[in-house]
Formats: sequence, C-alpha cells, structure tokens
Amino acid sequence: MSSNHILSVRGVSKRFQSLHGETLALQATDLDVAENDFITILGPSGCGKSTLLRIVAGLDTQTTGEVQLDGRRIVGPGADRGMVFQSYTLFPWLTVRDNVCFGLRERGMPRAQQLEVADGYLAKVGLKGFAKHYPKQLSGGMQQRTALARALANDPRMLLMDEPFGALDHQTRELMQELLLGIWESDRKTVLFVTHDIDEAVFMGTRVVVMSARPGRIKLDRVVPLAHPRHYSIKTTPDFAQLKAELTEAVREEVLAAQAANA
Repeated sequence: MSSNHILSVRGVSKRFQSLHGETLALQATDLDVAENDFITILGPSGCGKSTLLRIVAGLDTQTTGEVQLDGRRIVGPGADRGMVFQSYTLFPWLTVRDNVCFGLRERGMPRAQQLEVADGYLAKVGLKGFAKHYPKQLSGGMQQRTALARALANDPRMLLMDEPFGALDHQTRELMQELLLGIWESDRKTVLFVTHDIDEAVFMGTRVVVMSARPGRIKLDRVVPLAHPRHYSIKTTPDFAQLKAELTEAVREEVLAAQAANA
C-alpha cells in the first residue's frame, strides 16, 4: 500500500440530541486511509461504525473534528464518494440500466456514453442480460449488484459501504464478497466497508479496524497479512484463523461491555 493517504479523519466525534439529553455516539476518532486500501470496520451494534461512515459520506455532520478527502474538507455528499447501503436504494421506476446511468445523467454525460459506461459495469457485476428489468423483478443479490454497478459507474475516489451484504442469504453473500473483491483487485478503488461479520472483514480487507462499544473509538487497527488475489480457500489457512480469533476476542469484549453498560 502506498503511504499516500487520500482520506484523513481527525478528531471526529458525534453527539446526538434526544429527549433524554445528549448521547456521545462517537469519541474523537482519527483514521487515515491510503490509496487502494480496503478497510473493513467491525464493532458491536450502536458503536458508531455507520455514523463514522455517514460523516465521511457527508450525510451526517460531525460535532468536532474534520474529514478531508484529497486534502479538501468534506462538508456534504459528493460524486467523489460512492455509497452502497444495506437496503437496495434503487429507483423502482427506473430500469436496471437507467439506475446505473442515474449519476452519469445528473453530471450531463451524453446518453450514448452513459449507456456504454453502464453496460460495462453491468457486465462486470454479471447483469448484462438484465439491463431492461426493473428492480422488483430482481432477487436481493441482483439488486445489490445493481447498486454496486451504479456506485462504480460514477468512478468515485472512494466507495463507502454500510453492511452492503447484510440482508443477503449466506450463499449469495459469499458470492457478492468474491464479486466485490474481484472488482477491487482489478480496479483498485479505495473502500471503507462496515460489517458485523468477522469472516467477511478478514476476507475482504487489507486492514481491519475494530471499534469499541459506544461511545465508539478505534480500539484495534490490524493489517490483514493475506496475499491477493484471494480465493475462498484462504479461509481455511492458519493466518486467517489466527487473525479471526484475535478480532473475535476484541469484538466480543466490546459486545460484553455494551451489554454491561445497558444492564
């Protein structure tokens, strides 16, 4: 990995106001993301993983600190960050192809060029034959592949993914992991990926970050010592098992801490 950090998170914290007063969701957090990094973020529910991701996406505003992408301060959403959520945020009235074209159309790209880009990414995610279908005609995995193609078609600097495979069945989820990893290995996008799944975090990531129970902070930041390209069989290797065991223990401690705090 290059030492060229494209994303810099400095002293970012988040407080939420509620009827019961104020909640500190995220403690002052620092994180550097280098070009081509694939960083997976683990932690117990409610630890601020998604909050951190939404702040980087410009969908939420931090209480303190700042986030910079390529040296420019993030103050709102932008085409330089592609977001994929757990729910398939497709426009039901648009075809698969027009969903993928959406951001390109907004940028004023000529229609012929939009179609060329969209069809290229649909081929990449294995949906070439479904361009004229509507989202409701697709399975969950296919809808999520469409959402991924749409995010990639905009050619963002970074891909931000909030448990993108969380709603999929186990088999589909594993296929999506391989698909995304294959695309990352060929395109080398920079990715920030929130997940609850420790296997997924190790298999996908070049680095795994573990967050503490709320108020969240980064408790552990581990480089994943597994070579690319990665194949599913890597999950049976001693290196995989060792890192998974360490991360499982770290997450478990935080889950227990969260339960104790809420008891």
